[in-house]
Amino acid sequence: MIVVPVKEGENIERALKKFKRKFEKTGVVKELRRRQQFDKPSVIKRAQMMHAVYVQHMKQNEE
Repeated sequence: MIVVPVKEGENIERALKKFKRKFEKTGVVKELRRRQQFDKPSVIKRAQMMHAVYVQHMKQNEE
């Protein structure tokens, strides 16, 4: 449960903004979206491999 302490006289928009930031940090929405679609393990592995190749290529270009 997310608890947002609100100070006396604090604007409601500011408190709402604090709540949204805390909620986003928990990653609930990201996890929900990830679970809505099933990806085969081979597809995940291929995406990770392509990302690793991309990162390696970028590091080589920096040098």
